[in-house]
Amino acid sequence: MSATLRHAGWVMRGNPVTALAIAGVALLVLVAILAPWITPYDPIASSVAEALRPPSAAHLFGTDQLGRDILSRLIMATRLDLMIAASAVILSFAAGAVIGAFCGYRGGTLDRVVGRVVDVLMAFPLFVLAMAMVAALGNRVENIVIATAIINLPFYIRFARAEVNIRRDAGWVEAARAGGEGHLAIVLRFLLPNVLPAMAVQISLNLGWAILNAAGLSFIGLGVTAPTPEWGIMVAEGARFITAGQWWLVAFPGLALMLTVLCFNLMGDGLRDILDPRMRT
Repeated sequence: MSATLRHAGWVMRGNPVTALAIAGVALLVLVAILAPWITPYDPIASSVAEALRPPSAAHLFGTDQLGRDILSRLIMATRLDLMIAASAVILSFAAGAVIGAFCGYRGGTLDRVVGRVVDVLMAFPLFVLAMAMVAALGNRVENIVIATAIINLPFYIRFARAEVNIRRDAGWVEAARAGGEGHLAIVLRFLLPNVLPAMAVQISLNLGWAILNAAGLSFIGLGVTAPTPEWGIMVAEGARFITAGQWWLVAFPGLALMLTVLCFNLMGDGLRDILDPRMRT
């Protein structure tokens, strides 16, 4: 563990962008945790007298068409969007890693059938597939999580399947078999722990994509419903006022969305450098 931490420190000193991305993600998580206590105003309280006010000392990011404070809504939306993305990615990662690992280890008919199912899923435009599932199940938060998890599932199945398939005949796996370990124990105790670090990079990248997916569904009216603060909803509501000069309604939620996805993508690149044994000296 200490060697990993020293190597992580070396990577971040050599690549300040990685350090900034990790710090950005940590700040987002902190904001999400403290959101109810750090919002300057009630994020859903409207005031017609304060409608469409530009950024000022009273409202740093301005107000929307209903007089709601945009900064407060952005802060609360951070909690919701990160919760949706993290829940979906955890579900798809846990299920995909186990399914892919067992398929890669056993091979045979099961591996071929699961491989074809994954190919069929990935043949669909994934966002369109998410739209169809949410439209069929209903646009509740739990259904958005389920739909996002399902469309992320093929990535983890394919990754775990390929990595385990490479390692299943390695000497240390044969030694575990010779020592009397069962197939379940070999997969869970020996093979999965060896592929999880490489999959951590995919987790970071999928978190950014899951946030975009949730925001996109809300933008087209199939995601979280108003008046709940959510980045996609805020962009959709503010888009009607761009031509009238109220740029802040779209600019700030759009910027928050862009910076969040950028941080997760850059953090994924940094995790690859930290976790790749070939990068260690």
